Amino acid sequence: MPYRWTPAHHAPLPPASSETGKPLLRLDVWPHRSLPSKGFSAAIWLMFAAGLMPVIPFIGTTAFWILLACMMSVLTALWIALRKSDRDHLREEMLIWHDRITLTHWTAKGDKIEWSANPYWVRTTLHPTAKIEQYLTLKGAGPDQTREVELGAFLSPEERIQLRDDLALVLDRVKTPAASG
Repeated sequence: MPYRWTPAHHAPLPPASSETGKPLLRLDVWPHRSLPSKGFSAAIWLMFAAGLMPVIPFIGTTAFWILLACMMSVLTALWIALRKSDRDHLREEMLIWHDRITLTHWTAKGDKIEWSANPYWVRTTLHPTAKIEQYLTLKGAGPDQTREVELGAFLSPEERIQLRDDLALVLDRVKTPAASG
């Protein structure tokens, strides 16, 4: 799963304490990364080696420099395309305390968007027929909580369903702290 609870979401919650200021739970959500950094490096080196094979017989001629320039252009285009598809900045982080939840979303460009609410009033909604299948949203209650925010839009529909179930379990446990210990 491309999300992680710290500590595990089914572990007992610590008692409410305003002294530490540390959140009870942390949820990190990120998109699938089909090509890790080692894979990226291997792909570039493989392309470089494969691109040199047809160029080597032309060493010492004008054609060598033309073919080398073309091969390096293709290698540069591959580098740029792979880096553009690698969305390292795109991620979400949810921190949960007994009295508040904060959701921070970092866009692919690195912009930071924050949302917070009281966990008692937070409602999770799974929209089965939205543009994105099984679109997961959160909404707080109250006059200043009119904004509905998405969670894990880059996850698969099955992962969003599982995340909603996990989050519902956590929110129920936070709302009833006596039952969570």
